[in-house]
Amino acid sequence: MDTFVHSINAEQFDSEVLGADLPVVVDFWAEWCPPCRALKPIFEELAAEFAGKVKFVKIDLEAHSDNRPLARRYGMRGIPLLKTFKNGVEVKELMGFGGKEATREFIASLL
Repeated sequence: MDTFVHSINAEQFDSEVLGADLPVVVDFWAEWCPPCRALKPIFEELAAEFAGKVKFVKIDLEAHSDNRPLARRYGMRGIPLLKTFKNGVEVKELMGFGGKEATREFIASLL
């Protein structure tokens, strides 16, 4: 995976997302989800584009037993689900796959 995107689990969430100095976009995803797989290269490309301005993390809902409860805590209703955080507070979300430009606009609104 691109070095601009960090895979984390629920145990790392507080330090990596809520405690981050930069705004953070979190991708809740799963390998079995076709729209999640379609978003992956776009997410990685945008992470490189916004490097140093926005932190990008991915949480694989199937990789760790605590990841699903974390997603439910933040109101996950479907995937892919992008959530943004600024200064430890959730700002907004984008559910589903809307393509590159919609995703770019969603992330740019953090700045």
